[in-house]
Amino acid sequence: MRRKGKEKEMNNRAKENQFKDFQDQIGIHFENEKLLKQAFTHSSYVNEHRRKPYEDNERLEFLGDAVLELTVSKFLFLKYPMMSEGELTKLRAAIVCEPSLVTLANELSFGKLILLGKGEEMTGGRERPALLADVFEAFIGALYLDKGLEIVNGFLDKVVFPKINEGAFSHVMDFKSQLQELIQRDGTGLIEYKVLIEKGPAHSKEFVSRVSLNGEELGIGTGKSKKEAEQHAAQMALEVLKAKTS
Repeated sequence: MRRKGKEKEMNNRAKENQFKDFQDQIGIHFENEKLLKQAFTHSSYVNEHRRKPYEDNERLEFLGDAVLELTVSKFLFLKYPMMSEGELTKLRAAIVCEPSLVTLANELSFGKLILLGKGEEMTGGRERPALLADVFEAFIGALYLDKGLEIVNGFLDKVVFPKINEGAFSHVMDFKSQLQELIQRDGTGLIEYKVLIEKGPAHSKEFVSRVSLNGEELGIGTGKSKKEAEQHAAQMALEVLKAKTS
């Protein structure tokens, strides 16, 4: 019994150190560490520790989902002034969907922090996508309660927003339509796309396309298809036009 008690104490200490290291890693230290631990506490753990007042992360997940939608919505609203409501909704959905949240959770090694029941642990719960996505949302909820919206934005500015800026979700965005809409609204002329380079074998083509406005080059893009290259060219053109008007 004494050995089991010592092992339990060592495990608890190791987990405490993991939470401390995690806070050091992200550069944010919680005022209320109970909130942080709750964000990583699965219902299976609570069910196995009924004698202690543990709370699972489900309520925090509910809150974090709303906070995440709000903060991402604001970022997209400001970043893409030409994007329609429908396109914004589609892009936001791609950013806050389960696979994206799982990727973020894995990049931050959330899995090793989760408090799981033995049964859930044995069936691979620590790597289960739905569980990891829930934990990410719960963490955002806990961070919001402990630090407020500004700190949440700062955290997302490090882990989520750079991915958007790098084009990680450009596959769901229609830059050509945005560019067309902008040009038509301003009545400034004719858009033309042209393939400049097509190279590589049939199974691994690469295209380079140019988009011009009244014969003046606005952007060049590359892609594995003509359509993808044109989308990237249109994305560059939008950035060029936005810079001119700002």
